[in-house]
Amino acid sequence: MKIAVYPGTFNPITNGHTDLVERASRLFDKVIVAVGTNIQKHGTMPAETRVALAKEVLAHIDNAEVRSFDTLLTEFVKSCDANIILRGLRTVADFEYEFQLVGMNRVLEPEIETVFLAPAEHLSYISSTLVREIASYGGDISKFVHPAVAQAIKDL
Repeated sequence: MKIAVYPGTFNPITNGHTDLVERASRLFDKVIVAVGTNIQKHGTMPAETRVALAKEVLAHIDNAEVRSFDTLLTEFVKSCDANIILRGLRTVADFEYEFQLVGMNRVLEPEIETVFLAPAEHLSYISSTLVREIASYGGDISKFVHPAVAQAIKDL
């Protein structure tokens, strides 16, 4: 069974993230969306809320599962009996950062491979950071996120 782990803070989960999970669900037997806590990122939503929203947004994908984690990614991947990390690439800048992560993860766990997918072109500009910024100024984020996510951010 080919299991891919798609890690991120998903703060919030965007339409770009959803697109990547939908694409991956056609390539892998199971896609585990791993909602992590990054102590270097200042979050606006608690992990429990991000997990609940991801579960709601991705409920239509039968072979997708959402879990939280607060360990090294490689340890989490092994605990899922997976050996594939799925990452999204939107820009060249993303690639430079992701390439560093691949190298570090290979040293930590050489048997884990990283696979990159690009979102649909019309979603490639969306980032959680930009969504949070737009929302912080009262802007309309409905084009970038699921309605449940837009409501959750509005309710913050």
